[in-house]
Amino acid sequence: MALVLVFALIVAGAAVLWWTLPWQAASAPAATAVLPKPEPTPPPPQFVGRAVCAGCHAEQDRLWQGSYHDLAMQEANAQTVLGDFNDTVFKKDGVASRFFRRDGKFIVNTDGPDGKLADFEVKYTFGIRPLQQYLLELQGGRLQALSIAWDSRPKEQGGQRWFHLYPKEHIDYTDELHWTKLSQNWNYMCAECHSTNLQKNYDPATHTYKTTWSEINVACEACHGPGSRHVAWADTKKVGPTSVGHSGLKPALPNADTKGLAFLLDERKGVEWPIAPATGNARRTAPRGTAKEIETCARCHARRAQLFADYRYGQPLLETHLPSLLQPTLYHADGQIDGEVYEYGSILQSKMVKAGVTCSDCHEPHSLKLRVPGNGVCLQCHAAGKYDSDKHHFHRLRSAGANCVDCHMPVKNFMVVDPRRDHSFRIPRPDLSAKLGTPNACTGCHADKPASWAAAKIRQWVGHDPQGYQNYAETLHGARTDAVDAEAELVALLGGQDQPAIARATAAAELGHRLSANTLPTLVDALFDADPLVRVAAVEALAQLPPAQRWQAAHALLRDPVRGVRALAAGALAGMPADKVPADERADFNKATDEYLASQHLNADEPGAQVNLGNFHAARGEPRQAEAAYREALALNPDWVPAYANLADFYRQTNHEAEGESILREGLTHQPQSAALHHSLGLFLVRQKNLPAALTSLKRAAELAPDNARFIYVYAVALDSTGRNREARAVVDAGLKRMPGAVELNQLRSQWATVGQ
Repeated sequence: MALVLVFALIVAGAAVLWWTLPWQAASAPAATAVLPKPEPTPPPPQFVGRAVCAGCHAEQDRLWQGSYHDLAMQEANAQTVLGDFNDTVFKKDGVASRFFRRDGKFIVNTDGPDGKLADFEVKYTFGIRPLQQYLLELQGGRLQALSIAWDSRPKEQGGQRWFHLYPKEHIDYTDELHWTKLSQNWNYMCAECHSTNLQKNYDPATHTYKTTWSEINVACEACHGPGSRHVAWADTKKVGPTSVGHSGLKPALPNADTKGLAFLLDERKGVEWPIAPATGNARRTAPRGTAKEIETCARCHARRAQLFADYRYGQPLLETHLPSLLQPTLYHADGQIDGEVYEYGSILQSKMVKAGVTCSDCHEPHSLKLRVPGNGVCLQCHAAGKYDSDKHHFHRLRSAGANCVDCHMPVKNFMVVDPRRDHSFRIPRPDLSAKLGTPNACTGCHADKPASWAAAKIRQWVGHDPQGYQNYAETLHGARTDAVDAEAELVALLGGQDQPAIARATAAAELGHRLSANTLPTLVDALFDADPLVRVAAVEALAQLPPAQRWQAAHALLRDPVRGVRALAAGALAGMPADKVPADERADFNKATDEYLASQHLNADEPGAQVNLGNFHAARGEPRQAEAAYREALALNPDWVPAYANLADFYRQTNHEAEGESILREGLTHQPQSAALHHSLGLFLVRQKNLPAALTSLKRAAELAPDNARFIYVYAVALDSTGRNREARAVVDAGLKRMPGAVELNQLRSQWATVGQ
């Protein structure tokens, strides 16, 4: 996980005004200049709580009450718990979990961390509609989200029942998805977005949490920032600048321009969207400028990793968080949602955002409801006569197919019963579905029809296949399948300034797997892209270069204005010897390095961060710290494959091959189906010249990961080196059938053809 962010340092200079007298008697003693006392540094802004905000903002508070933000997390009691705890039993995977009450508390008897049945008290409710989860307490301050949830929908909609969030998977206490594991840990996975001013407070020395919040739910200051200076500003407006107002807070030099707030959510102020009669579409009366509102919502409405605890209100998300790209299992090749990614990655792909639309153009930000129900929300900017017509949607008026969102924001269920809409606002492309297997809204409704039928219908209606704004499906599909032209298409997408930055960043990440003389110049150019997400992806992609080349390409990013970019650059440049860093850049390098380490230490409870630290220390020639970090990753999760693979490679680099073999075999006892571990063990056995055993491991890796061209290539080379030429060619040919553009496999086959094999 790459991590980076920027601290903006504000240096305040004080001008000293010297007064001199124009004339003094010669006998008078010299006057002593009296300097004015410096103004005291104002204290940092504090969280004051929703009740203080409501004192002046009663209407906003009224709208917020009962919203998803208000009910995001609550203490468990008779009013907040919706589930049936009347001695109800739910059975799955051989475990009978019982829900009951005892002494006024809500108790679940279920399988704990050791697989044995035990009683666990429900401490908090999590969410409310269409499902409600329950947080159970484990040792070390851990709160865990139970995987058995309550369906809070009405009974006639299939609700009012217990259900499991992973109904099709067999899960026991050893599984990563079990409720007692890290993936279900509230402190690490969920807490930041369900409470206000959340401080995780993980102690790596004791493996414990002392997590705190200022308010249990998502209240005013979760979005607007700490409010003490705003309250002080309001007090000065009411009672004067030197008084203490109704809040009891002395004014702390509040900024009048921002009303003492951390920032102003004022992007819609004075903005209108008049609809042009010629096009039927609206145009913003003023450019949006910054995207403060979208970036604020993105903190929790994005699939992202948290990098820093000190959230920067109103600043780009990459100051404190790293959003995911359009990766397989998260997004389809055309960018439609696949995994649980929330809204940010989708809306970044939309033409709406490019036009200046913000979240609150459609949603009232306090109640979170649509500003206008149904198609009305879209008709704020799109003429009803043109778009709310069967001449546009080709469906009967007021039928399901006539709803704007059903075609342009198709829905997918997550957590079994929770429907979420794709916010990329795309034109349905059944033609791409027929070609690439991506979903489309047409056959989402007409499930009994093939995509080719839907594509033909659209051609019949409009005379051609639609194009739309997002035009990278074939490029990303080609990258995922190693198409012959994948490299050239990715280079074109990365350079395509008319395409969404998140798609271009994804192209940069994919080119990192294809680093060559052809792709290197494009990736180096991307380091200076206007969008920080593209810069982040580019610096990650160049991590394979030797340290000196990496430095030459990326050292300027140590001064990047975005903290996330700086930190990631420092992580990528960790292997640069200290004595080779130019003297005038050492301060920048050290500062960015500190930021990178801070980002990893924040996530010290996550094995991925420990592996990142291990790799960092290994690159710096610090073997003791590197080994300790890798071992800590395994202590956190003994099943985590990357920790075994990286530790084994560290032992190889430090000439401790026996320890490397031992750690790989240990990993295979935990994860016997891991292709990566079988592959690593095979390479170790090759180095030991134990080719028969090596071939067994390399073959198993290729079988377990048939779409991994590297594993197939290494296995084929090993077969060829033992004289099993026919088998080697068969392995390569089978791989090329699945991945016709795999560079290494094509090169290997060409080499064999050259020598006449």
